[in-house]
Amino acid sequence: MALTNTAVKGAKPRDKPWKLSDGGGLHLLIHPNGSKYWRLKFRFVGKEKVLALGIYPEISLAQARLLQSEAKTLLRNGSDPSLVRKQQKRAGRINAENTFEAIALDWFEQQKGLWSKDHADRVLTSLEQDAFPYIGYRPIADLTPPDILDVIRKVESRDALDVAGRILQRCSAICRYAVQTGRAQMNPASELKGVLKTRKVQHRAAVTRAEFPELLNKVSHYNGYPITRHALKLLILTFVRPGELRFSRWAEFDLEAKLWRIPGERMKMGTEHLVPLSRQAIALLEDLRPISGHYDFLFPGERSRAKPISENTMNYALYRMGYKSRATAHGFRTTASSILNEEGFNPDAIERQLSHLERNQVRGAYTQHAEYLKDRTKMMQWWADYLEQLECN
Repeated sequence: MALTNTAVKGAKPRDKPWKLSDGGGLHLLIHPNGSKYWRLKFRFVGKEKVLALGIYPEISLAQARLLQSEAKTLLRNGSDPSLVRKQQKRAGRINAENTFEAIALDWFEQQKGLWSKDHADRVLTSLEQDAFPYIGYRPIADLTPPDILDVIRKVESRDALDVAGRILQRCSAICRYAVQTGRAQMNPASELKGVLKTRKVQHRAAVTRAEFPELLNKVSHYNGYPITRHALKLLILTFVRPGELRFSRWAEFDLEAKLWRIPGERMKMGTEHLVPLSRQAIALLEDLRPISGHYDFLFPGERSRAKPISENTMNYALYRMGYKSRATAHGFRTTASSILNEEGFNPDAIERQLSHLERNQVRGAYTQHAEYLKDRTKMMQWWADYLEQLECN
């Protein structure tokens, strides 16, 4: 006789386990402690077996009958329901272990030794904020390109286009790691080349070669914060990006080797950058040392010596000199590049000194941060001599 919900709910425990049958091998097993378990008795290849279907009331009578029907279908198709259930549980465990977040953390542990602590912290924080909440719980093998794209679009929606690019790179690296370790068959992020939104390029104002001598003279006679004057002069001598200069630390400079090593985590392209130091640059650093040599940063701020000058300090100084809308700190790179190309220096050495890595297909074959270093050293000394000559004329 078929069971009813009332009978199942009202079944009382006895001294020994006992059963309520629903027919077709399905029965409810009631234990002395009152717990109730759904079981299905069946025969496969002549052998009697029992399949656990779940616990009542988590699994209702109707759900137990549905599971019974699914098991009968498997039997008709020649499959052992108990074996299929084991395979399903195993797949579930594997999926739980192979979520995007689990593999991302595994990847992170393998990679973090190659990075500075600050960079490692930024990588993990970016994943925790912009990837894990959306795909962290998903089995990585189930992810598709649209799943990754949805993560990227969420970042782009707040106009954080640079962050979106980094998140895509990190998702791709994590999925590639999953493929390499046998936990996924494909890298869905690799299919998203060209999908990132780009910001319209804003060309920074830069002086012409003819205007350069006057600007150099004004910088040398700038009567504001002395550290700002030194920062502008070193920026012109090295034509690094303003942010790379602002955060420069004394520990990065080897005056005996005449080299400035900018760590990769502070570079736009993420690779250590070498800046050959001219005689004039070294002399400038020696002049600066009594002012800020006892601090960490070369160019500490006025309000807090533990922080560098602000991102607007150098541009504001140029504005005070009369160069608003005419010149920017970043624009010195344009001026230097233009003059050095006009003078016939090796274009690849110029691009390498500007740290333009892998942006130009013709000039993008840079594999080492020291490439063209001999040419660049000569070029940087010529540049410093040229600036000195302009200022003296």
